[in-house]
Amino acid sequence: MTISMYNASVPLFNQMLTSLSNILKKAEAHATEKKIDPQALLQARLFPDMFPLNHQVQIAADFAKGVTARLAGTEVPSYEDKEQSFAELQARIAKTLAFIGTFKAEQFKDSEQREIILRPGTPKEQKLQGQVYLLHYGMPQFFFHVTTAYAILRHNGVEIGKRDYMGNY
Repeated sequence: MTISMYNASVPLFNQMLTSLSNILKKAEAHATEKKIDPQALLQARLFPDMFPLNHQVQIAADFAKGVTARLAGTEVPSYEDKEQSFAELQARIAKTLAFIGTFKAEQFKDSEQREIILRPGTPKEQKLQGQVYLLHYGMPQFFFHVTTAYAILRHNGVEIGKRDYMGNY
């Protein structure tokens, strides 16, 4: 039995971005209840050389939209990284969910073989076959940033657990 590239990506992005949205709601409620400045959570990091929570969420959304668009052979929309509040992060997640929700499984036909060209912060480009791009680059990157966002909030006392991380599946 094979799994389609669509089924291996879009439903997972949807599940995890929805759970990330719910985790952020709990974080905002936690900040309000404990009288914590929301910026303390939004700018929290696991270690000084890591990105803060708000940037982890931005990057997770970027990977969800980027991987989806590239595999479907469409243009990747550009989002400005300007979110500085829980409401703005929620809007970014909602915009990303709406974008990936426009894709149909047929758009991923033969995407396993589609050549994906990356330019990740270096002048040298990298070419990957679609399946390799999804399974060995896109999904690990996406899950890293979702997991790091979860870990930042858990480390800062937000009462969330594995059930919150997993969301509905």
